Amino acid sequence: MHKLASIIAAFALFASSAARADAVEDFYRGKSVTIMIGYGSGGSDDLWARLLARHMSRFLPGQPNVIPQNVPGAGSLVAANQAFKTVPKDGTVLALINRGVPFEPLLGNKSAQFDPRQFNYIGSPDRDTIVGYIRTDAAVQTIADLRTKELIVAATGSGADSLTYAVMLRDLFHLKVRIVQGYPGSRDMNLAVERGEAQGTFISYDTALREPGLKDGTRRLLLQGRFVADPHIKGAPGLAALDMSGDERKAMELFLLRADMGRPFVAPPGVPADRLAALRKAFVDTLVDPAAVDDALKQGLNVSLISPAEMMATLQKAYAFDEAIIDKVRLTMQGSEKSK
Repeated sequence: MHKLASIIAAFALFASSAARADAVEDFYRGKSVTIMIGYGSGGSDDLWARLLARHMSRFLPGQPNVIPQNVPGAGSLVAANQAFKTVPKDGTVLALINRGVPFEPLLGNKSAQFDPRQFNYIGSPDRDTIVGYIRTDAAVQTIADLRTKELIVAATGSGADSLTYAVMLRDLFHLKVRIVQGYPGSRDMNLAVERGEAQGTFISYDTALREPGLKDGTRRLLLQGRFVADPHIKGAPGLAALDMSGDERKAMELFLLRADMGRPFVAPPGVPADRLAALRKAFVDTLVDPAAVDDALKQGLNVSLISPAEMMATLQKAYAFDEAIIDKVRLTMQGSEKSK
């Protein structure tokens, strides 16, 4: 009788799981899933989101259409606010936001109308490093030069790497960085550097590698957005090259936690658990699929997955920092308001 009861329980569990899978498939069949992209077209974020849109339908139950939609503004803060507050919470909308945006509420940005710990994180496709690149005819050619010579950099908006790294160098280390803010995305910032409106910018390494200027010698890397330089990125020192006090080092550690978020794909709070599980599984299945990986490599994109659990652990670590250090970073990041 005990064995029979176990068999009946196992069949019941299987039937329940099958029913849930059927329900998810029935929900998505004939529908569309939108991926909101927090930037304009052309940058690495845009490329990743469009790659997911091309391939992810094959791995979602019911095979819904997956549609990319650019929602640029304030360094993806516009997309984050919409993803948290206004879009359907049924599993039909995802958003790709900047890695720094989940830290904006912690750092006092009143325009961040969300609690990042309530987002449903889907994952990140890569762990790209932020780099600062400059024109080779700029007066600044080394990090040390920034103490005596001004560098004009192009940036997007609050929470974006292009702005926050520049503000950190300017206000935490008092380096001579002048920020021109408001560009929709990396393509526009790169054009600004090409036209001479700016002398450099901060973007992902993969995006920088696609810039012709790094190949023809008119641009060069200035620094990496890491403490210790990645040895695979030649010719650019890490931020350990800067002299810093103990508190400055802790503040830098908090600031650099954003790098551990990769490129966050998020769903709104309240998505039903079975659909959320399906979205997460489809995300991973897409990024290990040979056709999708080959598509990524052809565009200069390298898959290095970050799980939702890793993202939540990073956020919990950030929110557990000593309040004095959070205040120090908060005051530094509020410098982005001075840059507008």
